[in-house]
Amino acid sequence: MSSFPDSRTPLTGDGRTSRPSPLAHFVDIAKLAFYSSPANYLLVFLPFGLAAGVLEWSSGLIFWLNFLAIIPLAALLAFATEELSAHVGETLGGLLNVTFGNAVEVIVSIVALKENQIRIVQASMLGSILSNLLLVLGCCFIAGGYNRLQQQFNQTVAQTMSSLMCLATAGLVIPAAFHASIPKSNDPSSLDREILSFSRGASVVLLFIYILYLYFQLGTHKRLFEGINEECDGNAPKEGDPELSPLAALLMLLGVTIIVAVCADYLVGSIDDIVATSGLSKTFIGLIVLPIVGNAAEHVTAIVVAMKNKMDLAIGVAVGSSLQIALFVTPFMVLVGWAIGVPMSLHFSTFETAVLFISMLITNYLILDGESNWLEGAMLIGTYTIIALAFFYLPDMD
Repeated sequence: MSSFPDSRTPLTGDGRTSRPSPLAHFVDIAKLAFYSSPANYLLVFLPFGLAAGVLEWSSGLIFWLNFLAIIPLAALLAFATEELSAHVGETLGGLLNVTFGNAVEVIVSIVALKENQIRIVQASMLGSILSNLLLVLGCCFIAGGYNRLQQQFNQTVAQTMSSLMCLATAGLVIPAAFHASIPKSNDPSSLDREILSFSRGASVVLLFIYILYLYFQLGTHKRLFEGINEECDGNAPKEGDPELSPLAALLMLLGVTIIVAVCADYLVGSIDDIVATSGLSKTFIGLIVLPIVGNAAEHVTAIVVAMKNKMDLAIGVAVGSSLQIALFVTPFMVLVGWAIGVPMSLHFSTFETAVLFISMLITNYLILDGESNWLEGAMLIGTYTIIALAFFYLPDMD
């Protein structure tokens, strides 16, 4: 950083620089945070969302106002994480990005688990995986390929991510197959206990594999991922130096996390009334609607970098986010449910696991050659649209 004063640092009469007042410093930080993402204009809905929850307005207003308020909060979390990561080094910064990259999904899911909304948590996990694999990746292929013949990306990294997605899919398909293979004459409560125990053991294995993947990405094979790790992700400052101090970034991270938790509590608490009054199923809300909240900033970032022909980064954001949900967030939620006494498991319905398997299959076929074009993007978006229609008409099943 330069030692010369800039235009924002006033000079005293003897030529020395004077420190800005705490209020002016706070205003500067607020401006930096606000202009870090276009999504932050939606912060106008934050006070209305909090007021709707406190004053107990209609469930529809509570849900949609807090839904819109969480979108910019997710962008602020990403900005604060990137700023803090820039101060702590590449390896620890990568771990911070992994930990807080899905902070909104984790917070919303924990709040939903405390409300015993297991169906919402499972659907939102599956919905986040599907939206990243199909919708976001499809938009990237179209945005980057509509005016190009082909786009290339690192085939080795894509194959590694594809293999991990196969493993993560197996971790969600096997519990459903296990449930279907047990004779119907068996005690249902005993079967549920066995599936719950199996899910908890499988979750530990998936988390261990994810830790190994982090060591692979940030340690032994870091050079393979340099094109992804060194690029700006759309939320970080464009210069090499961070713009916030470590304390300011940490305070912003903690403050925004608390606000997200409050908004998530109001949002989840209104879901039962939304289901009763709108006719939408819990599965559709969790699988299609809620993933927009936590992934909006990532979606925009992936599409923008794809338009700039930075497909390694676009693949890393889209498929990497799905991996984080499948290998980290979902098994972590199972263990959180275990800790608070909620029977969260990896047992999804047969239809849901079939949809996940098909989505993983078509995505793997399209990225394994290391090339993409706009027609492949249209295929992915078409698949996601068919899935969304199916879940729109699918009733909730207890």
